Amino acid sequence: MKELLEILDAIDKFATEGQQMALTTIIGVRGSTYRREGARLLCTQRQQMVGNISGGCLESDVMVVSEEVMHTGRPRMVTYDLTADDDAVWGLGLGCNGAVDLFVEPVDPASPVLPILRDAISNERPLGLITVVDGPAPLGARLAVYGDGRRVGTLGDGALDDRADRAARTVLKEGTSRVQSLPAPNGEVKVFIEAIRPAVRLVVCGAGHDAIPVVNVASMLGWRVVVVDQRERYLTHERFSGAREFIKAEPIEAAARVPIDSRTYVVVMTHNYLHDRDLLRGFLNTDAPYVGMLGPRMRTEKMISELQGLGVPVTDRDRGRIFGPVGLDLGGDGPEEIAMAVVGEILAVEGGRRAGFLRERAGPIHTQSTVVGRRS
Repeated sequence: MKELLEILDAIDKFATEGQQMALTTIIGVRGSTYRREGARLLCTQRQQMVGNISGGCLESDVMVVSEEVMHTGRPRMVTYDLTADDDAVWGLGLGCNGAVDLFVEPVDPASPVLPILRDAISNERPLGLITVVDGPAPLGARLAVYGDGRRVGTLGDGALDDRADRAARTVLKEGTSRVQSLPAPNGEVKVFIEAIRPAVRLVVCGAGHDAIPVVNVASMLGWRVVVVDQRERYLTHERFSGAREFIKAEPIEAAARVPIDSRTYVVVMTHNYLHDRDLLRGFLNTDAPYVGMLGPRMRTEKMISELQGLGVPVTDRDRGRIFGPVGLDLGGDGPEEIAMAVVGEILAVEGGRRAGFLRERAGPIHTQSTVVGRRS
């Protein structure tokens, strides 16, 4: 979300300068690639770039394609296949050994899709964005499907819109963007269906000194950071410049005051045993998929035992979302190192990974998306 917002801001800026622009979006990858589906690169007629689609191997060539697209005003699909394991690839200094499908399109600053994207980001609304990338339909035509069922735009045919709507809901639920072929009156239309979901929300309970680097690292990733504490004097932007929201609340009532959705991750770090126990009790009554508890395992187990003694049910599902001690085993002990371990663990849980060394992972680094064929 952070990168997308930076690109939207750049489009506004370059538009006021009267510059032509082209936007490149990764719509498919195979093998080892630096970025995934949905990554974007904005290029201008003055050869300025915002965003990135690789570690630098493709940008210069994509600039050439972008200049052509700006000149013709017509979108293009481009594929870079770097899977050959020989000097033709490695001798060029290319950093990845995979294939990347790109959709390069001219940017219209008045396009209705731009405010739709801003609305989805600022109002934290899940959005399925469908773009025609090939076939007998206008290239670049878009349909936006909100999580609440509202639709904006069209792909040029009502029946096609309905099929795209259903496909977008599936993609939103799974959270994985992909290319899909849909039947249309004049043949199959290939569309890129992008899942645009709100950024991770991180709720940091406890405004102590060691919470500062946790907030800083999370905000650097573009996460929605909420800091909760009963001490109002600590809840300031001077202390937590990256926080999006502050909530003053006693531990026992904090969970009821915090906005919770399926991508809300909670870290409890007040350093007060009774406060932490009350916070754990409250967040176990929410749908938060992750509750990280600072401190040793014995401390967390004691809290769970005491809550059960008070009649608070702690199910196997609850135990599965309690992470105590919180964080990856990185061997660090300073506040900044702990922050990296905590945020890294949340990234792993969000991505459905066990963490660990990539060199020990069998198969591709990234989960491979599939091109889904025809569906009615």
